[in-house]
Amino acid sequence: MTHSTYDTSAPILVTGATGYVAGWLVKLLLKEGFTVHAAVRDPANTTKLQYLNVLAEQSPGHIRYFKSDLLTAGSYAEAMQECSVVFHTASPFTIAVDNPQKDLIEPAQLGTRNVLEQANQTNSVQRVVVTSSCAAIYGDGADLEQVEGDLFTEADWNTTSSLSHQPYCYSKTLAEKEAWKIAKAQDRWDLVTINPSLVLGPGINPFATSESFTLIKQLGDGTMKMGVPDYRIGAVDVRDVATAHMAAGFTPSAQGRHITSGHDTNFPEMAKILRDHFGDTYPFPKSILPKTLVWLIGPLLDSNMTRKIIDRNIGVSFGLDNRKSIRELGLTYRPLATSLIDMFQQLIDHSIVTG
Repeated sequence: MTHSTYDTSAPILVTGATGYVAGWLVKLLLKEGFTVHAAVRDPANTTKLQYLNVLAEQSPGHIRYFKSDLLTAGSYAEAMQECSVVFHTASPFTIAVDNPQKDLIEPAQLGTRNVLEQANQTNSVQRVVVTSSCAAIYGDGADLEQVEGDLFTEADWNTTSSLSHQPYCYSKTLAEKEAWKIAKAQDRWDLVTINPSLVLGPGINPFATSESFTLIKQLGDGTMKMGVPDYRIGAVDVRDVATAHMAAGFTPSAQGRHITSGHDTNFPEMAKILRDHFGDTYPFPKSILPKTLVWLIGPLLDSNMTRKIIDRNIGVSFGLDNRKSIRELGLTYRPLATSLIDMFQQLIDHSIVTG
């Protein structure tokens, strides 16, 4: 039996353990032989936990569940006991919300505060890794005009999002700023952040609810068959994001923020990759919608697609600098096609998309 290269004597806490990124992180931790303290909303929900239980059965590591709530101070105390590293992955990723303050800002910002203040009170904790987002680095592609150079870097912060414009991006920005504020006020544990772009690839739970799955499903279920806008984004494989978390948690020299993004892409390229692989069995979009048309009808079809978002993102030059993640976390990014094909194949295999 091969021995882990990690010191697995102390347990590791993963908040939001049933999440999309967290599932792959838990898999890596269990494979190395760690005891994972999985903080979840409802430890009695065996349906939701079945996928993690299968991972534990197939691994040398162990999993223990703890009931925790982002909005309740002190609710991570038991889960964090004895843990040397805390991975805080729990945060809502949803675009369509009725009340951004209540549905996005509070869970993201207050949740971060509750987890990190608990780290202050738990002497065993040496490092906290927070799953932030490229949304904390920029809000719209047009923000690139305001930064130095022609790529967004870890030095950049999102200054253009608000409760009324890109509230999800605003929630991630406030949460990460909260994390750095708390980290800088103490000197016992280090903070490292992972800032992924749009996360793609198969889920440990094939029925995961993440905005990523909604997008890829809509590319193939006919929702977008008339065409897609030239919306430019960064994309990264969920398995690479999990690897980045491992490196951030256990590489002593890792510090600061890390843009974790494999590819600068856009919706038409993503549709083409899927179409080239799966053929015409599924109604993948073939055309690019003109920006003027999207500007006219976008807000009518989707209330989240405001004209300001269209102006500031569609057809706007865009780029993320991922060199720090490659240099300091040792990442090698999977091809974009691998992430998209594996993800769409999973949707087919579980009849979430039918041809």
